[in-house]
Amino acid sequence: METLQGNEKLRQLRAKAMQLPLTPGVYIMRDKSRKIIYIGKAKALKNRVSQYFGSQKNHLEKVRQMVAHVDDFEYILTDSEFEAFVLECSLIKQHRPKYNILLKDDKGFNYIRVTQGPWRRISAARQKLDDGAEYLGPYTSSWAVTESVDEVQKLFRLPTCNRRFPQDIGKGRPCLNFYIKQCCAPCRGKMPLEEYEEVVNEALGFLRGGSMASIKEMTQQMQQAAEELNFEKAARIRDRITAVRRVGDKQKVVSARVKEQDVVALAQGPNRACFSVLRFSGGRLYDKEDFLLGDVGDAANARMEFLQQYYSMRDHVPPQIALDGPVDSMDALRSWLGKKAGRSVRIVVPQRGDQLQLVQMCRKNAADRLALNSGRTGKEMSALDELARLLGLSHPPAYIESYDISNLGGSDNVAGMVVFENGRPLKSAYRKFKIKGFEGQDDYASMQEVISRRLAEYEKCKDSGEGFGRLPDLILLDGGKGHVAAVRPVLEAYGLSIPLYGMVKDDKHRTRAIAKDGGEIAIHANRQAFTLVSNIQEEVHRFAIGYHRQTRKKKAISSTLISIPGVGPARAKALLKHFQTIGAVSTASQEELEKAPGITKPAAQAIYRFFHPDELPAKEQI
Repeated sequence: METLQGNEKLRQLRAKAMQLPLTPGVYIMRDKSRKIIYIGKAKALKNRVSQYFGSQKNHLEKVRQMVAHVDDFEYILTDSEFEAFVLECSLIKQHRPKYNILLKDDKGFNYIRVTQGPWRRISAARQKLDDGAEYLGPYTSSWAVTESVDEVQKLFRLPTCNRRFPQDIGKGRPCLNFYIKQCCAPCRGKMPLEEYEEVVNEALGFLRGGSMASIKEMTQQMQQAAEELNFEKAARIRDRITAVRRVGDKQKVVSARVKEQDVVALAQGPNRACFSVLRFSGGRLYDKEDFLLGDVGDAANARMEFLQQYYSMRDHVPPQIALDGPVDSMDALRSWLGKKAGRSVRIVVPQRGDQLQLVQMCRKNAADRLALNSGRTGKEMSALDELARLLGLSHPPAYIESYDISNLGGSDNVAGMVVFENGRPLKSAYRKFKIKGFEGQDDYASMQEVISRRLAEYEKCKDSGEGFGRLPDLILLDGGKGHVAAVRPVLEAYGLSIPLYGMVKDDKHRTRAIAKDGGEIAIHANRQAFTLVSNIQEEVHRFAIGYHRQTRKKKAISSTLISIPGVGPARAKALLKHFQTIGAVSTASQEELEKAPGITKPAAQAIYRFFHPDELPAKEQI
């Protein structure tokens, strides 16, 4: 009943949408309580809004959920797409709809905290407390504060443990940081307070003045110590200078030829997504932000919504924004950013060189942050994200099914299906198939039969959503474009649009490319996606050939048993089921054989004689 009512509501909404003008504007979706749940803009309102209320098969899950809650919509006409963009920004900030990408502005003040008294400690702080400590700041970037504190603690070997000084001095052994030369370990009781305070002052000088000022000051201290013949102190200061210079060299690696820019990248998981922003000023990375979101749907639209929200919260827009992929409404977005910045803003999608490396680094950060939240590794998330980009998928494929055919000269035709969920093998979902439709060797027909049987099972148990009741996000066949062309009609016959590709091997049986209709996609340049596809291809081949060998072995065993007088296929099967192995059958006594289901006394006697030709049963002995 609810489905019929839902279909009727969709028809009503679509009829209303078809009456909209083909002009720019903003549309506002409301639920039954009249609450705004989504705000969007369009260059042609009729075309865009009517798409929501057509066939739901081609919609992403996020869109389907939103449409299911729409009870009515309104619209506002504008003179241009740019005006629609500006109005959309304003309305989203006012109403904060549930299905729009919404970011929380966490750019509060951050501080570097320095405790007072002897044995001072340096740490990062989110707020300034009235606790008698000294606070450096405020700073707008929590990332910059955390990175600076971590860096200075390692450079100057300051303690980061929970031990209290001087109370805990001399109590227990120093921690691991002392042995890997990342802590001076005042807990040992071998470091005078005066020397410790000197190190802390040098660290604060580094934080306040930067590396060059710190190096200059420490160089003077080193020279003075050398003149006073205090060579041990001079050597310690020399080592700190070397460490500071090494950090400066490291920072040069994370730099850009473009002096001021933001680099933005998206990583998508099955149900979550993460945007990372790397901010550059003076050619150096000075800030990093991560934004964890729910399912954002189409990547190009998600980038547009993210940039819209992100720069609505920022007072400053850099001259250039580098993205990891295309963005919807590029011209309107560029105009809006330019108006906000008071100058032109370049939006680029790098294809090569240093800029591409920065975008890839940003995407890796996003994938690692997403992996940390989802319990997966950064490599797994990056590989799925990279594979989706390579194949042009709207989402990383969380559930991948792969198939391979195995036979020997056309005999014992079998197939194996393996499943990778979130980049890892899901062995409980593996399945084996015996080819039943024909005899002989025909890999294309075999693959058609297997996929057809798999989809037939889906139709039977799709309500369960488990096992065969779950459709894959991607199907990979062990084979070339011929296999893809053979299987494509099977998917179309079931009315399914599952992404379908082949995995092509070279002459050494290693993964070479991904096959699609009419061509191939090279994957060697995409290292993580290449590794994932190679692992899938090796696994499905191993599984299929293992099943084929098992089938041949059973057939050989069955043939041995069938050659015994009085034992046919049914009795051979019953024997193997009862004794598990042919070895157990061969060592069983006649009485034990008689206890097997379907085995008569004469049959048991024949079986025993077959395996013991030189031995007669007791009653036949003279």
